[in-house]
Amino acid sequence: MKKNFTLLVLLVFLLSGVVVAQDGWQNLFNGKDLSGWKQLNGKAKYEVVNGEIVGTTVANTPNSFLATEKTYSDFVFEVDLFVAENMNSGIQFRSESTPDYRNGRVHGYQCEVDPSERAWSAGIYDEARRGWLYPLDLNPEAKTALKHGQWNHYRIECIGNSIRTWLNGVAVAHVIDNMTPEGFIALQVHAIGNDKSKEGHQIKWKNIRIKTKNLTPAPAEGIYVVNLLPNNLSDAEKEQGFKLLFDGKSTDGWESAEHKDFPQSVWEVKDGALSILSNKEGSSHNGGDIITKETFGPFEFKFDFNYTKGANSGVKYMVGNNGPHIGLEYQIIDDANHPDAKNGDLGNHSLASLYDLIPAEKEQRYVKGFGEWNRGRIVVYPNGKVQHWLNGRKVVEYTLGNAIFKALVARSKYKNYKDFGIVARTPILLQDHGDTVHFRSLKIRNL
Repeated sequence: MKKNFTLLVLLVFLLSGVVVAQDGWQNLFNGKDLSGWKQLNGKAKYEVVNGEIVGTTVANTPNSFLATEKTYSDFVFEVDLFVAENMNSGIQFRSESTPDYRNGRVHGYQCEVDPSERAWSAGIYDEARRGWLYPLDLNPEAKTALKHGQWNHYRIECIGNSIRTWLNGVAVAHVIDNMTPEGFIALQVHAIGNDKSKEGHQIKWKNIRIKTKNLTPAPAEGIYVVNLLPNNLSDAEKEQGFKLLFDGKSTDGWESAEHKDFPQSVWEVKDGALSILSNKEGSSHNGGDIITKETFGPFEFKFDFNYTKGANSGVKYMVGNNGPHIGLEYQIIDDANHPDAKNGDLGNHSLASLYDLIPAEKEQRYVKGFGEWNRGRIVVYPNGKVQHWLNGRKVVEYTLGNAIFKALVARSKYKNYKDFGIVARTPILLQDHGDTVHFRSLKIRNL
């Protein structure tokens, strides 16, 4: 009787397309049909051929998704896939399709499949929502992980707020986020519009399995971490040496750049943000600029910022040898609504530029508009190389003190400042330019 019951349970799992192994892994594909899956949004063709799921592009249809009927929260997911070299695809996870969101549009986390020259495979994209969360500019060593013309092994680990991906054993992306704690898994066939030359291209999947119990996080790989939880320092970031410069509650660790006492009248802490408030007399010389009490040598500084319509501000560094307010500036400005964004040479007053010296590379920028949170990053390496990043993409790079840098300074508003930008240690300065701008998730580590 017990044997018959066991066989009955096994039959139920087989019919549902799920097979549970003794090690806790569940097969999500039975190798015969699409039991346990449903198609959403587009009309690309999905079929089972030779024990594999095959997706085929179709013209004039939206992105198509073959989604699990079940939803999953914490899990480790693995799949082998074979993709045509001129295709784009992805693996949705913790994703949703609801009538109240764009009439059922699939949205949520996506592990990228990208055989193009860009090579962002296994990066993390937020489909139909926030866009790129982890482009592979953040981990360029992983760009070679995809094997063209071969089967590739993807692994996705979601445990709590930690989301990590691997491709062929290479650690690719690590995001900390809590926007969607549970959702389905789906296999994407990307839309091709009306391009008939791309019709009929295929991507194949096999060995699709998931584990949802007795999960143990994989060892830390040391790759860059994108932490989207406000003012949160993850264990991985702590291991990499980062610390918070703002705890979301107080102004401890900050002071006026000029008067030492913190300028409470123009700054406030509210809703987890450190905000400079709009003031008609705002300028970088009215005592509203604030700096860290601590100074730093070569460093990596990560920060989120949210500017109001038409606002102007900045983050300054390499400050001190020409007065408390003078230094290199990561420009924060509403490009679309502030006139100064169009001034300077070649746009070097625009968002994320090295102000008045080097314009941010416009084609590289992912810009969130006013009222949205952007992720900034400044890296000053021991060898003098400096980088500005915006939302996961590098937009400025230069070398402190070299001939090019000196020539740029000589033609800028800083030309009369001796050894401009050349200091051994610097505080981090947040600028008061008279407009309301919010900061949070201020993190730094020494290099």
